Amino acid sequence: MNAPHISRDAALRARAAKVMPGGPGHVAVTHTSPRYPQFFERAEGGHVWDVDGREYVDLMMSWGPIVLGHHHPAVDEAVARQAALGDCMGAPGAVMVELAEKLVARIPHADWAMFQKNGSDATTACVTIARAGTKRRKVLAARGSYHGSVPWCSPSVVGVTEEDRAHVVRFDYNDVDSLREAAASVKGDLAAVIVTGFRHDNVRDQEMPASEFARAARALCDAEDAALIVDDVRAGLRIHPGGTWETVGVRPDLSAWSKAIANGHALAAVTGNDRFRKAASEIFVTGSFWYASVSMAAAIATLDALEREDAIAHMVKLGTRLRAGLDAAARRHGVGLRQTGPVQMPLFLFDDDPDFRKGRAFCEAALAEGAFLHPRHNMFLCAMHTEADMDRVIAAGEAGCKAVAALA
Repeated sequence: MNAPHISRDAALRARAAKVMPGGPGHVAVTHTSPRYPQFFERAEGGHVWDVDGREYVDLMMSWGPIVLGHHHPAVDEAVARQAALGDCMGAPGAVMVELAEKLVARIPHADWAMFQKNGSDATTACVTIARAGTKRRKVLAARGSYHGSVPWCSPSVVGVTEEDRAHVVRFDYNDVDSLREAAASVKGDLAAVIVTGFRHDNVRDQEMPASEFARAARALCDAEDAALIVDDVRAGLRIHPGGTWETVGVRPDLSAWSKAIANGHALAAVTGNDRFRKAASEIFVTGSFWYASVSMAAAIATLDALEREDAIAHMVKLGTRLRAGLDAAARRHGVGLRQTGPVQMPLFLFDDDPDFRKGRAFCEAALAEGAFLHPRHNMFLCAMHTEADMDRVIAAGEAGCKAVAALA
């Protein structure tokens, strides 16, 4: 008798469980069903293929880094050219200066830039710079906002001490009174207010920054001589080329960038104004791979392509098409689907779904139809997605809505 077939994905999970704590355990499959692939074989444009050969329209885009599309030709060319010269060389290449100049020219609040590798690096550097520049300790951060996976801001408290968060004080995003109350509680010791580009907390409806709230945050930081930090790690370069809070006419002192900045190559950046230039030059931050040149060359090519291809407008057009199509599908099947936030970073949540049973049913059915979605986290469009891709996701969403309706 032939042995039962075991998928490559299942075999890799079994191998990983023996040599990796908790197995592969990447957040990519957290809160999804075992039917979701954990391992991918390749990617191209707006599509991915799992290790068992199944192809999907990719709406996760590696959780945000892929803004132009997998294997964008201009980025691949720049990467190959710089790799032939050198990457991790013990000192930065000339591309570092070119990239910093490009960011300063592009971002209205930026007088300078410095580089890291991950979003957590950048947000932590921003907080450190703010404390160095103000000689104060307290940082105001919104409840539920995600600023990284290091102890001062990690959403998990496993292995984290109270002391790690002793100087972080919470307020409610878009709530001016809550922000002012938090500031009053630490008056005289306020180093910074840190806010995400928009409210993109996991498992809740998204909110764009309210103009009144943004202006109040700017005024409060000015009055208290504190730093206003915008964490644009997730939203940066997808909403506005100069930073997400440009949409509400408010400019921060410091911003954290990563994800989309180099179209999938590991890079992060902090940009800031001259008020915090001296502090940024005095703090100690470094990493063995922070000055590798290949990712910086990729970032230069990414920034140029975003502008040349008018990528944000393209993603907005496609996202609007997707949102309308899924709204229509939900109405046809009589299910309460909520789509919130910017259309180029879609989030799908269902009414009366506290345990995300409906969301999982929707995404499992869509997955079977070739759309890689997530039941509780915002998703991402890219510049290489097409109208045909969106129509395919809408068709997959039709199957998803049908599956949700069948649960009633």
